[in-house]
Parts: sequence; C-alpha cells; structure tokens
Amino acid sequence: MRRSCLLAVAVLSVFAPSLSPAQDGYFSDWFARVDKTKEEQPHWITPIATTTPRLEEEFRYDQLWQNNRQGITTNNYDGGKGLELTPFEKVEVIFNAPPYLAHNDPVVHDGFGDTAFLVKYRLLSANEKHGGYILTAFLGWTVPTGDHRNGALHATITPTIAYGKGFRDFDLQGTFGATFPVADTNLLGRTYSWNNAFQYRLFRKLWPEVEMNSTFFQGGKNAGQHQNFATPGLVLGRFPLWGRVGFVVGVGYQIATTHFHTTNHNAILSVRFPF
Repeated sequence: MRRSCLLAVAVLSVFAPSLSPAQDGYFSDWFARVDKTKEEQPHWITPIATTTPRLEEEFRYDQLWQNNRQGITTNNYDGGKGLELTPFEKVEVIFNAPPYLAHNDPVVHDGFGDTAFLVKYRLLSANEKHGGYILTAFLGWTVPTGDHRNGALHATITPTIAYGKGFRDFDLQGTFGATFPVADTNLLGRTYSWNNAFQYRLFRKLWPEVEMNSTFFQGGKNAGQHQNFATPGLVLGRFPLWGRVGFVVGVGYQIATTHFHTTNHNAILSVRFPF
C-alpha cells in the first residue's frame, strides 16, 4: 500500500504540470466545441414531448398537468428536466432533477419522483446545407429516489435510437426506446416507447407541431396494453436574451387516442434557456 501511494504521488508530480494546461484548454475551448457540434447538425427546435436527436446545451423546466382516469389532476413540477451539456464533440449529457408531484388527492402522498440521467452519442448528422438529417443513440437510466411511492421500485435502463430528417421548413424527429427495470421484471414489466414529432417552421420563430407519443407495455400490471397520445403544440424561439443565452417557450396538449390510457387531456408548458 505504501509503495502504491508513493508511486501515485510520483506519477502526479510528473504529469500535473501538463494536466493543468490541458484542463485550461478544455474549458476555454468549451463553447467553440459546442458551436462546432451544433453547426454539424440541423437547426430545428426541440419538440414538446419527444426528446430531440440533436445535441444541445440548455437548462430546461417543464410543467405538466396530468389527469388520471378518475379525473384527478396531478401537478408535475419540473417534468423530470434539468441541465443539458455537450462536454465532447458528438456527446451530450443530461442531468434530470427529480420532479415534484402534487396529486390533489387526499389519499395519495405528494413527493419527489426519481432522478434520471441521459447520455447521447450522435452517430450521423448533416446540417440543412448538406441534407438535414441526424441519427443519435441514447442511454438513459433512473435512480429510485422517489418518496411516498412517487417513483419506481428499482432503477431502470433505457437504450434508445433517435432520428430526424428535414425538408425545407418541415422536419420529423423521432425516438424508439425500451425501458428495462434492473430487478423484479416480472412484477414491473418492460415498456417500449415510440415518439414522432412533425414540425413546420413559420416566420423563423414559430414552430407548430403535432406529436404521436406511443407506449407499449410488456409484463407488469399493464401487460399487453398500448396507449397513444396525439400532442398538438407550438414552440416559440429561439429569442436572444444576453450573450449566448436564449429563450424558448412551448405549450402542448396530450389527447389519448387509444381505449387504454393511464392519463388524458394533459397540458404541458416547457421553458428552456439554451446557451
């Protein structure tokens, strides 16, 4: 152990002088790296509910009003959104803060949901001048931090493939992913999500859209069921605020189009500060 410590100190003393300039260069080149990454992909806006395949840097807050089958509204504060960063070319990491759920139901406890993380790796991309397309792989996971049964029993892992294609002022962005619990799969089941957002750009700053958000349940209490939401929405932005910081706001309304649905008539407000 003593020899190992001495060796570690020796290595650090040799490499520390060279590590400091590398770190300084890494952080000083941060925004140049971000700008290069963004320039190599289409310049669409992020949809209301569908996760974009594009790489972004922004802080995002969502507010959701979700109505269950009994007509009781749950106020979802933050919607599981948070900080999005691009630390490397072709890579984005997202730190999603746990949402706070207020159920408006005396028999259900309010509380925080689960913490979530997402890593994106962009496989292919071209901006509008070179075809306007993108293909990105995601890996997401959740940590069961929820209290009073407002989260899952176990952590989950969600591999996803995301895609997008533009045609002048029209674009399609979509994702297909599967969520696997790390334990008690027979009890909790697996879910498969397929989301597609169809957007059209008007007057440079207006993005009307329609999304189709589908979930397929395998195992668990909803085994064999399928739910789909049609989500019309409008996103406005991006508007400059100060320096690199911009402002984007969007609204959407989810309407269930399948007989089975866990919620219905859900309103969404999304506020973002890209930088």
